[in-house]
Amino acid sequence: MKLINYIANIFIAIFRLLQGMYITMLNLIRKKVTEQYPENRGKKEQFEQMRGQLVMPHNENNQHKCTACLICMTNCPNGTIQITTKMEMNEETGKEKKVLDTYMYDLGCCTYCSLCTWTCPQDAIEWSQNFEHAMFTRSKLNIRLNKEGSSLAPKNK
Repeated sequence: MKLINYIANIFIAIFRLLQGMYITMLNLIRKKVTEQYPENRGKKEQFEQMRGQLVMPHNENNQHKCTACLICMTNCPNGTIQITTKMEMNEETGKEKKVLDTYMYDLGCCTYCSLCTWTCPQDAIEWSQNFEHAMFTRSKLNIRLNKEGSSLAPKNK
């Protein structure tokens, strides 16, 4: 009985080997469907809801909508967003006002949960379609979102 099982197992193994080789040969003959990524980079359309990279839109006067309320930094589950503020004197009222100094975003640590954009009361940050984040050093993934010398955009715009 053991000899019959041994011979049967040999034939089953040979059958499975031929079956695998048949599938491999079919895949070698089929037309290739490989995505030619670097060549057709501009032709590929992304989904509207895609979360590529966090950006802070600025207008033509280099102004943004961020009021430095720190809600996005508070809601970030892993500390991806780091905001520093400074106090500036308001010329109109003569009082000190909290103003955004730096808005740092760690792209390598982000989980793309979008809690920061959902909870921003001013809609100052949003997701871009940029998804190419390959860098040689991790320090280049720390991005400053507010431009140098930018300030709060006027309310009427």
